[in-house]
Amino acid sequence: MRTWSRSRFRKRNEGLGLVSVSIRQVDVNGSSYLGVLSAASEDLCLAPVVAREEHIVLLEETLGTQVLQMTMGGTNLIGAMVAMNGRGAIVGNIMTDEEMALLTEHRDVLVIHGRLNCAGNLILTNDTKAYIHPRIDDQVRKDIAEVLDVEVAEGDLAGMGVVGSVGCATNKGVLVHPKARPDEREALSEFFGLPVDIGTLNYGSPMIGASCVANSKGAVTGTASTGIELGRLEDALDLID
Repeated sequence: MRTWSRSRFRKRNEGLGLVSVSIRQVDVNGSSYLGVLSAASEDLCLAPVVAREEHIVLLEETLGTQVLQMTMGGTNLIGAMVAMNGRGAIVGNIMTDEEMALLTEHRDVLVIHGRLNCAGNLILTNDTKAYIHPRIDDQVRKDIAEVLDVEVAEGDLAGMGVVGSVGCATNKGVLVHPKARPDEREALSEFFGLPVDIGTLNYGSPMIGASCVANSKGAVTGTASTGIELGRLEDALDLID
């Protein structure tokens, strides 16, 4: 487990004397792909049951959120299957009744069906906007807008529809796949009303959304990410005071 920051330290609200940095690094269950295993909003982080206590503390400190450990369809692939903001959560139809009951204690939940149902891979969202896979059904698109309480647009990034896998959006900035075209980035920046930058994580992986979990207070990525990659992430998500 490593920590890294070029910016300030933040005191924990609980007054326990602990500190956190804007970006930290950890591998969960041997994986550096935190965005596949976890999902986060401004007040809640969903983490897999395989995450150890020290992982949970690190997520709490860095993101400044409550952490809810759960499974998704009995798997640890929370981030791949869940797109979430402060209002709601969009999930795939592999969710069990017990998992649904747990998540609905914290969020309004929309279950999507069909072949395109890995919501975390298909939806790039923050608290005001959602950018989605261009082949998501029109009715599902309307339902996403209602449950997340956001404006919705559709499109590709780097020529791919899995926009949640190749991008990370918070309320302060967006980082996307390094091969995202200038016109894609311009459209995304205009839609979100935020700066959009390109980069990699986990030592060259272009799958930004799969490689980190983030909100406007901090970000957590795998230990394979380099200092240059972390600096780009910190700049893009405006985690520097």
